[in-house]
Amino acid sequence: MAVDESLAFKPVRIALLTVSDTRTLAEDTSGDILAQRIAAAGHELVVREISHDDVNEIDAHLHRWIEDESIDCVICTGGTGLTGRDVTPEALDRVKSKDVPGFGELFRWLSYETIGTSTIQSRACAVVARGTYIFALPGSNGAVKDGWDKILIHQLDSRYRPCNFVELMPRLRER
Repeated sequence: MAVDESLAFKPVRIALLTVSDTRTLAEDTSGDILAQRIAAAGHELVVREISHDDVNEIDAHLHRWIEDESIDCVICTGGTGLTGRDVTPEALDRVKSKDVPGFGELFRWLSYETIGTSTIQSRACAVVARGTYIFALPGSNGAVKDGWDKILIHQLDSRYRPCNFVELMPRLRER
């Protein structure tokens, strides 16, 4: 499993949503980490916003970005826990066309190496919504590093082999 340097890199246009009732952009360290990694990988951060832990507000962001043809992918951070205010997975359920169950499974498996059995408290997940990938990561700095460094950096690289999410993008709206 590696990057095939003989292939052309195709930048992915990404929207970043931090879900939090307490953070502002100035205090959003996990969003900062993702924004830096997105840029360092050669992708385009199209928009970055904050949403309260409110399913309707998150849903509104997602619907707007799904309809925006300049966005290929949305990464959410926060709101994936078990408390009553954690509703990011429920917002993804509202917009999804298909689940990507392997994302959450792999995230928790990788996260186990870092935080042990506490990983079962994570509802990290991914969906496809009308041709747009949406990934939901926990809001901690460690979780976004694990999610990006161990999964998304590879799957959002068009040169990654044996396969990647980018090569499927043109076919996601097929019927």
